[in-house]
Amino acid sequence: MLSKLIVAIVLTAITGAIPETRGYAVWVFFIAVVAAFVVEGVRIVPQQFAYVVERLGRFHAVLEPGLNLIIPFMDRVAYMHSLKEVPLDVPEQVCITKDNTQLAVDGVLYYQVTDPRLASYGSANYIAAITQLAQTTLRSVIGKMELDKSFESREDINRNIVAALDEAGRNWGIKVLRYEIKSITPPESILRAMQAQITAEREKRALIAKSEGERQQQINIADGKRQAAILESEGEKQSAINRAQGEGTAIRVIAEANAAGVRAVAEAIIDKGGMEAANLKVAQQYIEAFGLLADKSNTLIIPANVADIASFVTTAMTALDKTRQAQIAAKAG
Repeated sequence: MLSKLIVAIVLTAITGAIPETRGYAVWVFFIAVVAAFVVEGVRIVPQQFAYVVERLGRFHAVLEPGLNLIIPFMDRVAYMHSLKEVPLDVPEQVCITKDNTQLAVDGVLYYQVTDPRLASYGSANYIAAITQLAQTTLRSVIGKMELDKSFESREDINRNIVAALDEAGRNWGIKVLRYEIKSITPPESILRAMQAQITAEREKRALIAKSEGERQQQINIADGKRQAAILESEGEKQSAINRAQGEGTAIRVIAEANAAGVRAVAEAIIDKGGMEAANLKVAQQYIEAFGLLADKSNTLIIPANVADIASFVTTAMTALDKTRQAQIAAKAG
């Protein structure tokens, strides 16, 4: 504002020094002063921003987005705050776990100014304050965990840090929205040990998978052999049944044929001349049998008594005659 008044005075002096414009010097000064007041008294606040105005050194108001008027020389814009969500990098630091392992941890913090007045007067530097508080809270949370747990509990660590920062941030006019751990880096010796453990676990799982596959393969082979044996035995059983049924059928057919032949012979004997034909057939078959023996062997078998041949024929004829007489008697009865 003072610079604008100096400009107005200089313009007035220049105007008064020129004879032709000396009569307008007062008007030039008046217009310059009015313009300076207008320029200094009008404040345009962008969207998602807030301006803190002090009047005579004390807090007066917070200017909202849009056109705002202030009193020159009395009011001044002391602080300008962005109301947007702001990311803030938290520098890497060394944390010690419950089992005395050093970890290098860094993260990113997201905050937002919710009260411009508290953000201006609650802390001399709220950004440095929340950064330091985030680091101390992180060391405290990780110090309560063992190494393995710290890798698995990132979400718990983030929630604990946000809760602590949000509670403290109320006095600073800010709200901590979230905190995210970017990286957790253990020492090289721990990394090598972890890599060896991961490799061992991977090899163990591979061996287990291989053994399970071989076991399943043996089970499948055994099941296949068992099924093959069952099918083979079922086939043999069915074959034996079919063979027995066939043999039974053949025996039955042969028996029926023999019975039919016997009945035909018996009926032929009853008829006239049947007895003589039967005697002749028996004698003929007897002689043919001895002839076959002579053809198939170098030794000729002759009964000790040739008369036995005649007696055998006579015996056979007698049996046939008795059979014929019995059938005739049965028919007559």
